[in-house]
Amino acid sequence: MSAGLLQAEPEAVDPAATLWYDTGVQDWREAMPVGNGRLGAMYFGGVKQDRLQFNEDTYWTGGPYDSVPKGAYQHLDEVRRLLFADRLVEGHLLFGRHFLGHPVEQQKYQCMGNLVLDFPSDEGVSGFRRSLDLRTGISRVVYRQNGVSHLREVFVSEPDQAIVMRIAADQPRAVSFNCQLRGVRNQAHSNYATDYFHMDLWRENGLILTGKSADYLGVEGKLRYEARLLARVKGGKVSTDVRSLRIEGADEVVLLLVAATNFKSCRDVSGNCATRVQACLDRLEGRDYERIKQDHVKDHRALFNRVTLDLPVGRNSFLPTDVRLKKVEEAPDPALAALAFQFSRYLMMGSSRAGTQPANLQGIWNDEANPKWDSKYTLNINLQMNYWSVDSSNLGECAQPLFDLIRDLPDQGRRTARELYGAKHGWVCHQNTDLWRQTTPMDGSNWGGFTTAGAWLCTHLWEHYQYTGDKAFLQRNYPVMKGAAEFFLHFLVPHPRDGCLVTCPATSPENTPRTPGNQPFFDEMNGASYRGSQMNYGTAIDTQILMDLFDQVARAAEVLDVDPTFRRQVLEARAQLPPMKVGAEGLLQEWYEDWRSVEPQHRHLSPVYGLYPGHVLSPVKTPQLMGAVRNVLNSRGDASSGWSRAWKVCLWARLLEGDRAERILNGYFSNQCFNSLFSNCSDAMQVDGSFGVGAGITEMLMQSHEGYLELLPALPQNWAKGRFCGVVARGAFELDYTWENGKLNHIVIGSKAGQRCRLKWCGQLRVTTDSNEPVSVTRGDGQIWAFDTQAGRTYRIALTE
Repeated sequence: MSAGLLQAEPEAVDPAATLWYDTGVQDWREAMPVGNGRLGAMYFGGVKQDRLQFNEDTYWTGGPYDSVPKGAYQHLDEVRRLLFADRLVEGHLLFGRHFLGHPVEQQKYQCMGNLVLDFPSDEGVSGFRRSLDLRTGISRVVYRQNGVSHLREVFVSEPDQAIVMRIAADQPRAVSFNCQLRGVRNQAHSNYATDYFHMDLWRENGLILTGKSADYLGVEGKLRYEARLLARVKGGKVSTDVRSLRIEGADEVVLLLVAATNFKSCRDVSGNCATRVQACLDRLEGRDYERIKQDHVKDHRALFNRVTLDLPVGRNSFLPTDVRLKKVEEAPDPALAALAFQFSRYLMMGSSRAGTQPANLQGIWNDEANPKWDSKYTLNINLQMNYWSVDSSNLGECAQPLFDLIRDLPDQGRRTARELYGAKHGWVCHQNTDLWRQTTPMDGSNWGGFTTAGAWLCTHLWEHYQYTGDKAFLQRNYPVMKGAAEFFLHFLVPHPRDGCLVTCPATSPENTPRTPGNQPFFDEMNGASYRGSQMNYGTAIDTQILMDLFDQVARAAEVLDVDPTFRRQVLEARAQLPPMKVGAEGLLQEWYEDWRSVEPQHRHLSPVYGLYPGHVLSPVKTPQLMGAVRNVLNSRGDASSGWSRAWKVCLWARLLEGDRAERILNGYFSNQCFNSLFSNCSDAMQVDGSFGVGAGITEMLMQSHEGYLELLPALPQNWAKGRFCGVVARGAFELDYTWENGKLNHIVIGSKAGQRCRLKWCGQLRVTTDSNEPVSVTRGDGQIWAFDTQAGRTYRIALTE
């Protein structure tokens, strides 16, 4: 290893693909994330003490359980009567007593352990740099100490299913440290809690950690786990000391960490964690570090290199990442947006791969036994936001864990629909789920009364079909979509005043209406006081979600040529849903009635779901409502938690206001994300905002939801030059385009499914194939040009004003 590598100038760093810092980190939220979808780690990179905190995606509390209360449907009519009579608190309390799942809360995602390394000293250190290269998925620490250059590299290999760490120096016998593999206990419990771990030596050069998940809320902890550390040492001496490894005077050390649980499915925990761990070790046998690293980088680049985003660099673009974040509102740094976009793709690759669990509230990274909101799957915005840009960012296969979760939910969801609402057909899921795929209302009526979470999830199935044209995928998932629609054909009820079909009970996450019949009260289910109930009926978000669901189910049935009678039923029901209304203050109504909000600047943007990510509202479809939509966004303000700001970027981009979207994005950078680029929610790390920012940046540069491609629809003035290569649009088109002085000057469109391409352009254009053959182009209404494509072919677009 050369000293030159350690002393590389900042200008050598790619400002759109490298996070780097010249200081160490003590805060877990600002460590460097690495992952392969199943295994995740946060790397600290300390000089005297280093730490690698790690997770395995199936290590949760509890075990398979069923939370469905029996016979709740017998109280449904009374709940509805109270809510329609504006007796919201009474309806809330009755719902809480009979409809909430048992237990009322769900299970928690857990930290598996920490690899802790203690080095002799941090004296005499210079040239320290900590970095994460998004292009390779490798985190590094470099520094000089007493004339010796030191390097540490960390990555998580998907091909080899291992966390890998290399510790090296440019002089022989310069590597010495102690390391220990430590488990994590829930210290909020007594010393005799039901979770436990054992730390032991393994072989002469390894450590082993074994343990059991905690019982929680009366659900027995049935997960067992095992993690093993193997140290490959060149030169020097290896010894053991009180469940620790001691390495002295080595030239290089490679640490291989593998882990697994006995989880097989949400109903089956009969796996053997020791057998799984041994299989990983067997795969690593005979493979040296360079081979492991090369295979990892090859796998990583096969996904990451699909998309390139180039935006202008500014005077601060080559500074350390934490400094860039502080200065972003002082001087333009568009390349920071490109970095955030690629970071969102990197997180997706690290926390969601085929065969793993989907990305939870923290992706795959969690260091606590009691994480905020249990680090589970929140379904009233957060899980959905994680996957908003998975297809457009050319990572469609990374959505497979989400689709697996959606297909799992109807198992319990059918029982929930039957016992809570008397539905003989279909399935429902409420505001949260966990590893064990619970679908009942949880946490309390204010949150659990959100009945359209499963319907919202189903829209992701249709979106994936839109991006891929994969009819086999649609056919496989159509029964899940149909089941969600079947439930709501039963659940929707005519409003007593005008007969429109509404959801009841309902909530508008997570806002409280100010009504004469909604007073402060003490909730017996939570043991807490609230300013009012969130439970009511016919909320705008419910209506908009069901407009999308019914439309998409009908279109899917048409594509698949099935269920003509059912298709008519859902379209008839859709036509009876209430129209969107504008209230007396000029806002798009959040609730069926023109109620004000207890929190006028609430973080959720529920009433404008239909603008983004939905397809109900838009400047094209509903221009008469755009003023009311803007009023909602202006009344909520630009500031909020990280994920809320990310949503606002998406919404303003859909309104074609790029400078406003950029201003909110820069506020996110300076106020609502950690130095690691993870988003901040109430001082907790969450990944939803990081993913949402990636979606918002895409919407600023490319939109396809209106049935045609629109490039640079919300381009900020500061992003006047750039290139977007590999981004995917609905219709299964892969795009490569450049612009200068805010104007497009080059477009190449690859057709993946052979669909007809429609492109918005105000001037003239000419289309040729990849073999320079002219293509017939027609111009329809307005500025929409159209031409036929063949799957696998590429088309060049020549533009003139």
